[in-house]
Amino acid sequence: MPRVRKGAAARQAKKRVLKAVKGYRGAVRTQIRLAKEARLRAEVNARVGRRLKKRDYRSLWIIRLSAACKQRGMRYSQFISGCKKAGIELNRKMLSEIAIADEAGFDQIVEQVKAAL
Repeated sequence: MPRVRKGAAARQAKKRVLKAVKGYRGAVRTQIRLAKEARLRAEVNARVGRRLKKRDYRSLWIIRLSAACKQRGMRYSQFISGCKKAGIELNRKMLSEIAIADEAGFDQIVEQVKAAL
């Protein structure tokens, strides 16, 4: 049986890797071994970044809610506890949007929370 060489498949694989690292600086852009490592590292960092983005947004919503609660004479932890007791099942994202866009609506929510506490 004759020896089979990869030929076209190997070339396509290299082109795919080099296309993925297009725009990188230095030898990483041109050398296949370095390009593979850089691409792998970039994919790992991208995955980490997607997880961090969720964490950052949640902390932003909590900061906004904390500030809105403080204006109404209440602590954030009291507010969240009161929401659970009052049966308000809005998440932090929605609560922070309401606090920004609809202050009267947020005031009503705070009154319900105070009544529940």
